[in-house]
Amino acid sequence: MKPYGGDEKTLSAIKRKAGGRNMTNSYVAVDLETTGIGAKKEKITEIAMVKAVDGQVTDTFHTLINPHRKIPEEIVKLTGIDDEMVKDAPGIEIVMPKVIRFCEGFPILGHQVIFDYGFLKQAAVNQKLEFEKEGIDTLKICRTVMPAEEKKNLGAACAYFGIHPDTAHRALSDAMAAHLLYTEMKKRFGEEKNELFEARSLQYKAKKEKLATKRQKQHLQDLVKYHRINVAVQIEHMSGNEISRMIDKIILNYGRIPKKQGGQRQG
Repeated sequence: MKPYGGDEKTLSAIKRKAGGRNMTNSYVAVDLETTGIGAKKEKITEIAMVKAVDGQVTDTFHTLINPHRKIPEEIVKLTGIDDEMVKDAPGIEIVMPKVIRFCEGFPILGHQVIFDYGFLKQAAVNQKLEFEKEGIDTLKICRTVMPAEEKKNLGAACAYFGIHPDTAHRALSDAMAAHLLYTEMKKRFGEEKNELFEARSLQYKAKKEKLATKRQKQHLQDLVKYHRINVAVQIEHMSGNEISRMIDKIILNYGRIPKKQGGQRQG
């Protein structure tokens, strides 16, 4: 793994004592938009981060990501991000090292933070980069401090606590909203429930995706051409795992290419 090592001085400054209690006051609030649910199959389309040091915002990071695949219509309606918006955006392989540097030495914070961490960890592992983090989940805090009958999604939780963030950019707005929500809940409940506001190790098992071989790519291209299938993914940017899954799906639904039709023996 290629480590982007943490600054020990920064790490030691992350947790501050508050009345003898250890609460996290410095972190990077993260929010992602993706092509769907599941880091092993879906891709990131937007990353936004808000860095807070001792509770004060000191820096932000925001970029769209080209997922090299068509964004499903239902996701476009949900996020407002379409294919045209990301066509000239950088790929995750360009952005991920910048994300790691931005987060260096800080825990990450988010509303259901394991979702965001899973996608970032998978992207890091695919590039042989290290991204082991501690995290704070504002959703888990909400489930403890809010009444059971109240909705706990980010928008509802912010409304409940009287927080009205800007909505100019969805991901950046949500990252800022998570920061403001955490700040407000820590102010109200930190002394009484300080353990809720401590960063804890995040656990997500990510396995590096295999690189696609030329033979795999050619096999998929032959299948797509023979069966006249329009695929929503750019084959050149697919991993070996993704190509294998798509080949299996095509063969299951459409069948193999007859040997006399194919340029190579089908396995």
